[in-house]
Amino acid sequence: MDASRSGPGGCTVSRTNTVVACAAHACVVIDYDAGTTELRPTSNAATAMGGVVVGLPDTVLMWGTVEQSAAPPEPARIPMRWRIAAVPVVLATAAVWAAGRRRNRFSRLVRLACSGRDLPPATESQARYAVRAVRWAAQLLPMRWACLEDSTAAALLLVLVRRRAEWRHGVALDPVRLHAWIAGPEGEPVEEPADTALYTPTYTPNGPGSTRAGKGARP
Repeated sequence: MDASRSGPGGCTVSRTNTVVACAAHACVVIDYDAGTTELRPTSNAATAMGGVVVGLPDTVLMWGTVEQSAAPPEPARIPMRWRIAAVPVVLATAAVWAAGRRRNRFSRLVRLACSGRDLPPATESQARYAVRAVRWAAQLLPMRWACLEDSTAAALLLVLVRRRAEWRHGVALDPVRLHAWIAGPEGEPVEEPADTALYTPTYTPNGPGSTRAGKGARP
């Protein structure tokens, strides 16, 4: 029996919609319906709980510290048409964030980020302009606006121009941390710091699971 179904916007989800991301010493269980994350020791019970299993590379302990450039970034060029289009998209994303039950906020944004799954893929420049324009438009929003909201709005902006966004949600270890971002055509993070490479994707527009060669393929 097929263990998947089609959710809103054409986003494929599993029945449990849960990812079990495991390294040698720990598993991170992410429930994309409930929006919960749980850390467990790696065991047969953890990997057999029914979710999609994603392997995490064993990493050197970093304690969340990464070297960053002290030089201020150069102002990013954003075509005016992208700025104009980003304003209603950011407002729409904020409305989805605020509407409905708070406990379902995470899953609402995940589904919205996956909504352009069947469209032609965005080019690198389109993805870059979308991310830049959304960040520009969101500067004055009086609400929490972090990586999930940011990447979801960028994905929605690409849907507006009839392009698929390679949206990613992933996990890194030591310490456990989650991140959401937009990837380019070859899988490279768009407008993201270098440490984004430490995150293993656990959810894409194709549903729960990691990626291969940045194409959103299930393992």
